[in-house]
Amino acid sequence: MARTNGMKSEASAKELTSVSDTQDVVEIQDVSEFPEDTQDIESIFNSLKALLTTVEKLQKIRQEVGDIKPLIERMLDGEILGGEELQQLKTGVGSLSRLVRAYSDHQAALTKAQPARAMLDQVLK
Repeated sequence: MARTNGMKSEASAKELTSVSDTQDVVEIQDVSEFPEDTQDIESIFNSLKALLTTVEKLQKIRQEVGDIKPLIERMLDGEILGGEELQQLKTGVGSLSRLVRAYSDHQAALTKAQPARAMLDQVLK
């Protein structure tokens, strides 16, 4: 059997101490810059959640509308559409008003969520 040397374990203990002494120190930022009122923080998170919801709705409606721009352009050029293209156009045009509303809601939510940017900049410096 191999014997352990008492000197070796003492050296290992010294190495561990020196390694732990040289570790980086994490600086804690001044928390006085953060919103103190939990209501402000909750409001910021609620605005972020609302923004996420509007982004999801906007993407869903965009998918529903599909690529009707070429069909609308053809119709505006005076071309007569029929069959499946006409159905696509009807569905797309009907969804355009929903798309405009969703876009407007997204812009409002985006504006309302801007204070979250400042908080994130402070937290993630």
